[in-house]
Amino acid sequence: MREINQRIKLKIDNVYKEYEGRNGKTVALNGVSLDIAENEFICVVGPSGCGKSTLLNIIAGLLEPTDGAAYLDGRKIEGTDSERGVVFQQYALFPWRTVIRNVMFGLEMKKTPRAEAEGIAKKYIKAVGLEGFENAYPKELSGGMKQRVAIARAYAANPEVLLLDEPFGALDAQTRVQLQTELLNTWQQEKKTCFFITHDVDEAILLAQRVIIMSARPGRIKKIVPIDIPYPRTQETKSNPRFLELKAEIWNEVYQEFLAVRK
Repeated sequence: MREINQRIKLKIDNVYKEYEGRNGKTVALNGVSLDIAENEFICVVGPSGCGKSTLLNIIAGLLEPTDGAAYLDGRKIEGTDSERGVVFQQYALFPWRTVIRNVMFGLEMKKTPRAEAEGIAKKYIKAVGLEGFENAYPKELSGGMKQRVAIARAYAANPEVLLLDEPFGALDAQTRVQLQTELLNTWQQEKKTCFFITHDVDEAILLAQRVIIMSARPGRIKKIVPIDIPYPRTQETKSNPRFLELKAEIWNEVYQEFLAVRK
């Protein structure tokens, strides 16, 4: 197992989040605390509505907690910045920009010289398997290719933390497998801190060093499961007896929360 750097990169300190709606207040998160080490790969699983995306959006600076706080390198997170790159399920590409111009976007915001930005963009386009598509537009790409562009764009901007909100959730099984493999390879090369939300327990175990299991709403951390399977991991890892043990353990915890939602 890849050793986890013990330097704390992200700190989530007793975060509470409620929303005001027509039917009154809804508590999405209730006292969530978590330390995430530098370069660590975290996956978060739990039933729908348990606050996974709310937590990610608080870390991204897109939402403010009602109480508590999130910290990056000891600094309180207030608003968005280039230190946190976000990849959503919906791709969020600019339709009027080519692949390379989409990947260059964050670099342009940082006022990186054009030649340097193009070189960086090409590096990550190649890393996600899109070499030769630099001048294509999003409408000319499949869903999996669009998500590759979104991941390349996030990496190219060189954030301290990569936040991924079910990035493969809308893709077919074969494309999902390919992107899982590419993401693992890129993470091991780039050494980014990754916070990855998924509904897929297999995906969580394949990718993560620790899996965070969220309770049904109001969202709390129910259990943290260390994934003690060595890297590098491949799709064949899913037949590893330890993988199957971890899958049974995590799925049982998630299923109990799913039943709680149904009551």
